[in-house]
Amino acid sequence: MNKKNFLTLALLLVAVCCRAVENMVAFSSAAAGFAVIESGKPADIVVPDGEDDAVSIAAESLSDDFMRICGTKAAVSKTWNGSGRAVIAGTISTPYIAHLLSSSLVKELRGKWEKFIITTVNKGGKSVLLIAGSDRRGAVYGIYELSRQMGVSPWYWWADVPTPVHKDVRVKPGSFTDGEPAVKYRGIFINDEWPCFGKWAHAKFGGFKAGMYKHLFELILRLRGNYMWPAMWSSAFFDDDKENGPLANRMGIVMGTSHHEPMQLNQQDWKRHGHGAWNYATNRDGLKDFWRSGIERAKNWEKVVTIGMRGDGDTPMGEGTDVKLMEQIVDDQRRIIADVTGRPASETPQLWALYKEVQDYYDHGMRVPDDVTLLLCDDNWGNMRRLPALGSTPRKGGYGLYYHFDYVGTPRNSKWMNITNTPRAWEQLKLAYAHNVRQLWVVNVGDLKLQEYPVQFFMDLAWNPEAIGVNDIQRHTDAFYAALVGQKYGSEIGSVMADLGKLNRSVTPENLNASTFTFNYEEWPRMVSQWNDMESKVMKVRATLDNRVLDAYDELVAIPVRACANLYRMYYAVAENGRLAKEKSQLANDWADEVKRCFVKDSLITKEYHALNGGKWNYFMAQTHIGYKSWNDPKYNIMPATVRVGDGKPTGRAVEYPVVAVKPAGQRASYNFAEQDRHVAIEAAHTTRRKAGGEAKWLEIPGFGKTLSGLTTWPQTVTPPEDMYVEYDIDFAAEGNVHVVLMFAPTLNFNDYKGLRYAVSLDGMNERTVNINKDYRGELGQWQKNPIIESRTIVKTRKGRSTLRVKLLDAGMVLEKIVINRGGVKRSYFGPTETLAD
Repeated sequence: MNKKNFLTLALLLVAVCCRAVENMVAFSSAAAGFAVIESGKPADIVVPDGEDDAVSIAAESLSDDFMRICGTKAAVSKTWNGSGRAVIAGTISTPYIAHLLSSSLVKELRGKWEKFIITTVNKGGKSVLLIAGSDRRGAVYGIYELSRQMGVSPWYWWADVPTPVHKDVRVKPGSFTDGEPAVKYRGIFINDEWPCFGKWAHAKFGGFKAGMYKHLFELILRLRGNYMWPAMWSSAFFDDDKENGPLANRMGIVMGTSHHEPMQLNQQDWKRHGHGAWNYATNRDGLKDFWRSGIERAKNWEKVVTIGMRGDGDTPMGEGTDVKLMEQIVDDQRRIIADVTGRPASETPQLWALYKEVQDYYDHGMRVPDDVTLLLCDDNWGNMRRLPALGSTPRKGGYGLYYHFDYVGTPRNSKWMNITNTPRAWEQLKLAYAHNVRQLWVVNVGDLKLQEYPVQFFMDLAWNPEAIGVNDIQRHTDAFYAALVGQKYGSEIGSVMADLGKLNRSVTPENLNASTFTFNYEEWPRMVSQWNDMESKVMKVRATLDNRVLDAYDELVAIPVRACANLYRMYYAVAENGRLAKEKSQLANDWADEVKRCFVKDSLITKEYHALNGGKWNYFMAQTHIGYKSWNDPKYNIMPATVRVGDGKPTGRAVEYPVVAVKPAGQRASYNFAEQDRHVAIEAAHTTRRKAGGEAKWLEIPGFGKTLSGLTTWPQTVTPPEDMYVEYDIDFAAEGNVHVVLMFAPTLNFNDYKGLRYAVSLDGMNERTVNINKDYRGELGQWQKNPIIESRTIVKTRKGRSTLRVKLLDAGMVLEKIVINRGGVKRSYFGPTETLAD
């Protein structure tokens, strides 16, 4: 990357978040507008006396950002002497700020939640840049919006994204805003802190201390978040460092605690300071005293209080569902909140998390006061379990969601690598938002590192879901990576990283093994070929980059792709070893050696990551991911077993990985299919005909699911009419009964267990209606290992041309693929490849 291209990163960084706020900066001394930086000198920063600490802390960060951009920090003060250039930041509750704004702009901010306006105003005959917030976080977001548009990435510290250098930066004339956030509370949950985050934090900061959390809080605010569940498996946020709580409040972070940790206390608080059993039936007074201590400690801080109770260690409280006991727990907790704060409990934000078996209490009729936010949860794998009915009576406390990018639990952990299929997350989060889940969104990000892009996407979507439509998903991904590699390679790397999330969600690295795929339909060769091609692409781009970019590129792109590609090569080598050993071929020994080489390389790639930027991220790839025998981590990576043939010696030939050219079907106006080898395979979006219905339209979600894409009805709030359908013309080779398998995304029966229905018919005969998930009640589904719901019906074909018609009878269903089996379908993970007619 040459210097000119590197400087363009500033403009690309503006686009990375795909937000509605327009570009307001120019990097030229000749441009019109306010000179934030002029000839390498930044304007002074003024935060009026009496302004909230959060604004002052963000202003200091802005001064540091100026240093990154032009090499000089800005002076930060509480007053402006009227000479020189000044950036003035604060809230409209401060008279100094309110007097600088026009009455119309004050009116635009008054009573709003976290809104900012950036504008140039005249003060004493001189122009100043004013960043005004409706509240303290509004002002903070305005400050960080200026930083972002000047080229400072939210990930400058957490992913080492470099800042382009500029000697002149101007803010264009006009007023700039991005409105209010769509979701009130938006945040992350640090969950899997050992061995990665925990070892790192202890090595770098002496533990989960304020020094570390300062960086984390700043990241959340730069991403326009405001909420957090802290690390908790071996940590107690408020107890580990007495500065943690005050710092969060000073910076403007709303603290919560996880779904199973009530009353502003962590599980470790109980282990350290609790008395008696974690059992409300037998130790009510002990638990009430404990919970009171949590509210007393945090009573003056901004917070959302988790209420309710689970068993100790994030387990069920016991056998059955004791609704009366749970209602008593909630009542007693709210009395404590009211007593300690001296205000009605309804004035303190609270949530009740319907996580796992806790949802059973709700299903058995338990209700909490209307001011409490009901936190709805996914199934730990990105599929929402329950959503409020459209048109239902609004709750004062509204609805929230707890979502997972990372998970510890059955059927198997997922903690090592990004497994987020962004289009699928988009569809489920948009579904929740469409059902008025808008009070609070929190996502489990595990150790944070290696989840950077999904976190960015989640926070951007939470701020403004309407700004990211179906055609914006890949553009958002491309823009994020273009900020590193330049526009020339942005879409190429964005596509590779989208494929990484898609493939890792199709089968998570922890679930992957040599038997996951078969050699039928060239499945194993296609998979390893695709990963090798992805690795080749990212390494070719890497060779073009400026050295300043390499640490960030390796963290965000190169090492994740290389590590996953190597993992696939290892398991492919195991599969080849086993296949050739059955043939008594001594070539099996070459592949056995290749398994060992890949296993060793896995550890070497990990060491590379840990050495980046002088060892800044040591331990963050220490998560075991090879050799799982149960749901939980093995103690260390275990090399897969191999077989030796004959004397066990290799032939000495170099092993060769397959190169499979995947030829895309190409865009057609319509598609026709033909039976081949006693089966038909169809990508759902490749319809011969589509018929919409009133408000409901057909929508293809590119990159969705396991194979090509997903086909759904849109909008998600409209039930498709019965005369809406898609059709597929098929040439059948014979008559007789066949199995029609419709493969759907693993959407749950979020609609009060009614389930989701479709209808299928062949040539208009014997239409059958099928419910794909009516009986689901939160137990483990096979889709948590293989994320697909396969629904089967039997139809009778005739020889020759026929038409298969499919209707989706409920909103929220996403069809991915159709396979028609006359007995010729071979075992495979992805199903047979598409059988298009010539």
